[in-house]
Amino acid sequence: MIQAQHYVHTRILLQPMSNELWRWDALDLARAIRLRQVSSREVVEAVLDRLASVNPSINAVTVVLAEQALAEADRADAAVARGGELGPLHGVPVTIKENVDQADCATTSGVIAFKDLIARSDCPPVANWKRAGAIMIGRTNTPAFSLRWDTDNELRGRTFNPWMRERTPGGSSGGAAAALAAGIAPLAHGNDYGGSIRYPAYCCGVAGIRPTLGRVPGHNTTSPVERPPTAQLMAVNGPMARRVRDLRAALAAMAAGDLRDPWWTPAPLEGPAVTRPIRVALAVDPAGLGTHSDVLAAVRMAGRALEDVGYRVDEVDPPAVNAIAELWSRLVASDIRQVTLPLIRQFGDRDVNRALDLFLEITPGLDLAGYAKGLADRARYLREWMLFMDRYPIVVGPVSTEPPLPVGFDLTGAACSAQVSRAQRLLVTVNLLGLPAVAVPTGLTNGLPLGVQVIATRYREDLCLNAAEIIEAQCGSLTPIDPR
Repeated sequence: MIQAQHYVHTRILLQPMSNELWRWDALDLARAIRLRQVSSREVVEAVLDRLASVNPSINAVTVVLAEQALAEADRADAAVARGGELGPLHGVPVTIKENVDQADCATTSGVIAFKDLIARSDCPPVANWKRAGAIMIGRTNTPAFSLRWDTDNELRGRTFNPWMRERTPGGSSGGAAAALAAGIAPLAHGNDYGGSIRYPAYCCGVAGIRPTLGRVPGHNTTSPVERPPTAQLMAVNGPMARRVRDLRAALAAMAAGDLRDPWWTPAPLEGPAVTRPIRVALAVDPAGLGTHSDVLAAVRMAGRALEDVGYRVDEVDPPAVNAIAELWSRLVASDIRQVTLPLIRQFGDRDVNRALDLFLEITPGLDLAGYAKGLADRARYLREWMLFMDRYPIVVGPVSTEPPLPVGFDLTGAACSAQVSRAQRLLVTVNLLGLPAVAVPTGLTNGLPLGVQVIATRYREDLCLNAAEIIEAQCGSLTPIDPR
């Protein structure tokens, strides 16, 4: 167990009219702007000032859109003065990851060759947030091709974890998570192919939701070809925030339909009531492959938080975690080898190629028959999980079975890459199955944040968010912080 003297948590108590507007939550800002207690321009100016103060030390925001954001804020304030209906995020500043299209910005994906790939239109998540009234104040960093669990590239450089520079901020939404933790905007866009929302949220002590496949539409018109099958089945866009309640509002705004995404599904955001007490499967050591003692204690702390308010919590493993994680790796590796590797070899930087070499070295290939069987087996594993979740509607377990790792951990050798893959086994299981999951902090140990992920069955983000809010209320909030 984590010793009491090493485990701390902090509640950020904000005065309703604090002049440090960059500290405010998204929903508090939206309400204050709507009620004319503050102006959107004041909010955006405060966030831009905070960005100027802290971003040089963490390199989370790579493109600052100050002039554009201030003009949008003035338009938002004019709309408030006119009266009428306002969007749920009206006047609230947000950041957007550099691997999705935002009109008049480069979709660089952290690659030098794409630095002038200017988008002419917004991708669906950006368009949806704009319709909800959000104001984009900057673009956030991502590793080259967004294919690492660490955030560094030759175009923009390294993003540093605000808690400890020697530890990764996670990837690939590391810039988004670090910006949130340091007080740069209360909401951030991210996406998640193999944990790229949840792992950075975990490393930086913020919250993030990977929605169900089909919940949030996505499409980049700058991409000349369609994504390979694993990306279509496993990669989703979603919001990140410092507070779980902000995730709920941000997800609702981001989830509006868009005809450009054939996977989008018009499922309700609130599902039917489930039998109470709600049963929780607490996966303290998924597949029995080992969990760091600090992470184990964090998972059990989250379980106690839910148990204290009436959930029924059992330490029990969900089905086939190791087999599913291995299948995720082999399917993804097959798509990389067959579809994206030539592009990465041509345009990717040294580190992404090194990380991929190590990943492919430890991941056996699949022939066409093996690939087809793997995609078929996905349905079997999802069926097993759905039957399991009929009994346990919530699964709580590690985001990673290791605390946030040192920077450059995925470049050190094949043995380390294999160890990291084991640590992320529950993380990628969720991706292969297309399920929703929320990463939520539980506190600090030895100066680093820890947390858990809360998983539910398809289109039950509401169950994930409800449980995550309880964990957050019991364990406290960690951010914003000054970079250390």
